This record gives sequence, C-alpha cells and structure tokens, in this order.
Amino acid sequence: MREYLVTALLAAALCYAITPMVIRLAQKFGAVAQIRSRDVHTKPTARWGGFAMWVSMSLTFLMVSNLSLVGKAFGHELLGIYLAATFLILLGMLDDRFQLDALTKLAGQALAAGILLTFGIQILWLPINGVITLPPSIGQLLTVLIVLVTINAVNFIDGLDGLAAGIVAISGASFFAFAYLLAVVYGFSRAGSPSLITAVIVGVCIGFLPHNSHPARIFMGDSGSMFLGLLLAAAAITLTGQVDPNAISAENSGPTLLPLLLPFAVLAIPLMDLILAVVRRIRSGRSPFSPDKEHLHHRILDAGNSHQRTATIMYLWTATLAIPVTVLAFMPLWVAAVTALALVLLTISVSRNWIAPGSRVS
Repeated sequence: MREYLVTALLAAALCYAITPMVIRLAQKFGAVAQIRSRDVHTKPTARWGGFAMWVSMSLTFLMVSNLSLVGKAFGHELLGIYLAATFLILLGMLDDRFQLDALTKLAGQALAAGILLTFGIQILWLPINGVITLPPSIGQLLTVLIVLVTINAVNFIDGLDGLAAGIVAISGASFFAFAYLLAVVYGFSRAGSPSLITAVIVGVCIGFLPHNSHPARIFMGDSGSMFLGLLLAAAAITLTGQVDPNAISAENSGPTLLPLLLPFAVLAIPLMDLILAVVRRIRSGRSPFSPDKEHLHHRILDAGNSHQRTATIMYLWTATLAIPVTVLAFMPLWVAAVTALALVLLTISVSRNWIAPGSRVS
C-alpha cells in the first residue's frame, strides 16, 4: 500500500506544481474558454488542464517504474493505456484550442478505444447467470461502447469548477480499493495495471483541484475530461472484464456480480447525467451533442446553491453510490448495507439543508 500511496502523492504534487506552467502555456497559445451563454464562469479561463495531468502521469510512471510492487504493473497492457491516453490528450488539446466538431471527437474517441483493443484490452466475459464468455467481436464492440460512454459521461459533468475532478477522484479511489484487493491481497496479476492507473487518477485529480476549484484558474477542458474518462474506462475494462468473476467469488473477495456492479456504482452520477441529457435533447428535437444548461449541477446551482455547495452535494451523492459497493468487496453484506444507509441519510440531510428556493448564490 505504501508504494501506491507514494505514487498517488507524487502524481498529486507534480500536477499541483505543473498546472501553473500549463496555465501560462494555454494563455500564450490561446487555449482559453471565453464566456458563453451556457457557462457559469464569469471571466476567460485557461484550458489544457488535461495536459498538466498527462505530464504528471508520465513523470510519475518514470519515477515509480522501478518500485518492487508498483513496477510489476508496467507491461504491454499499461503501454496500450498510455498510448491511447496520449492520443486523446493531443486530440483534446486541439479541441480546447480550435473547437472541433462533435463527430470528429467521437471518431477520435473510437480510435483511442481501438488502440486499447490492439493491446488486448477488451471485455472477455460478463458475470451474468454464471459467466458468459463473449465472442471476440461482441467483446470488442462492448469495449468501444464502454470507452465512448465513460469519456462522454465525464465530459458532460465537467461544467462546474472542481466538479469533474472531484467526482473522478472519488470514483478512482473506489476502483483502486477493489483493484488493490485483487492485485495485492489475492494475487490477480491482471489487477496490477488498474491499481496503478487508479492511484494516478486520484493523485492528478487531487493535485489539479486547488487550481480548478471555484473560482477556477484553469479548466481541465476536453483534453482533461477525455483523458480521465479513458483511464477510468480502461481500468474498468481491465479490472471487471478480464478478471474471472468466479475466481473473485471463490476468494471471498465479493459476490460474483460485484465486477459488473462496480463500474455502474462509481460512475452512476456521470452516467445518469449523460442519459438524462441525451433523452432531454432528443425529445426536444436537438442533437444529443448539442450543449445546454440543464445538467444536474446546473439545476442544483439554480436552486440557490453556491458553486462549492453544488460540487459538495454532487461529491456526496457519488460517494453514497460508490462506497457501499466497494465495501461489499471487503465486508459482509450487512456492513455494506449499514454504510449505504448512513451515507444516504447524510447526503439527504446535507442536500436538504443546502437546496432551498431563492436566487442563485455566486
């Protein structure tokens, strides 16, 4: 655990130190978010936060690659994830600067998923009614869909200072707990890469948050949201689609369905926002990719909450859904149920106290 803690802290420190330099770089090259009608920020703000995260991840990998435990995660699989993430960073930086159209970005995201497939990162089976081994073509299609949905789910919630980085940090921590249990405690070799990836996700998000919290001095931009979304998707695919769920259950490290439940639990809030947005836009005759100001965080903000309170409410709901499912991997069902009840009561109490009629608090 100490090596993973060092990895996360190193990624956080590097991202915190590198981000101010990226702010100046983004301003120099015009990668700046101007004020639009659907935005909540009130002054032009630098983008390219994803580039700071990528540089931090790259340097972290160089520094921890020789550690005895973490070093075991470096291999063919991790190389594929790194190359796919690098490709998306370049695409995202171009979008942050020149505003690419939605179909171009979608094609780029699919190509990044193709890079993962080239390195053997794909869904192999699903824990449904036992274990269903998927035909390669179905597994590949499902892999691409998971990558696309996860990337765009993170992208959709990146509309408020500190929101996406905080939610991804909570999601990454939940993934890490389960991956660490499989990789270190139970010796599943395929869980090594997601353990390292999720530790880095948590680190770069924590390091980025001081610069991204309200009032933000930099946005992660599409470079950051696509980067984080891809890493989460790759971790989920490697962790839940390639580790035999029967073996997990046999080791008493959680029920057979846990690998299937975990990705939905940790990403429930972004996925819910994505589904609601797509349905809302299609019903009104608009493109699913057309932007609006009706996301979950916009509605909480419009209820009279400040930016910080809105982000905190969204963090709490994310934790309420993610933590009990993760606890289920370590503890009996009744402990997970009690944890879930306590978090639900806390989250409802905080949300009630903070969501009240009135004008928006800025």
